[in-house]
Amino acid sequence: ILSNGNNPQKVMKHMPKVFQAINQLDLEGEGGGEERPVAIAMDSCVGQEYVKFSQPLKLLGKVEVYLQMVIDTMRSSLQDISKKSLENQKSMDREEWLKMDPSQVTMLMNLIYWC
Repeated sequence: ILSNGNNPQKVMKHMPKVFQAINQLDLEGEGGGEERPVAIAMDSCVGQEYVKFSQPLKLLGKVEVYLQMVIDTMRSSLQDISKKSLENQKSMDREEWLKMDPSQVTMLMNLIYWC
């Protein structure tokens, strides 16, 4: 991972080893030459779940720096999705609401609603 840190596409094959249940990041841009790709979403390796980031993340700097930025972006994106889900839960049909968000967000919001 460290030896390929300047090439995020090569680091993607190691994502399941670094992050639990994350197969890879969805990257935009070729990343050829000095151009670095932008992560726009994360793909789960458990079932089929795709979570779009709230803001695109440019994978800049050392691998350990941009992987920390990935963690921060994952957290903020899931927090944004959770806020929207809580509002949607109040106004939507329950069966529709259960299927629209990532499963971890749905479970969390369901527990909040239950309490």
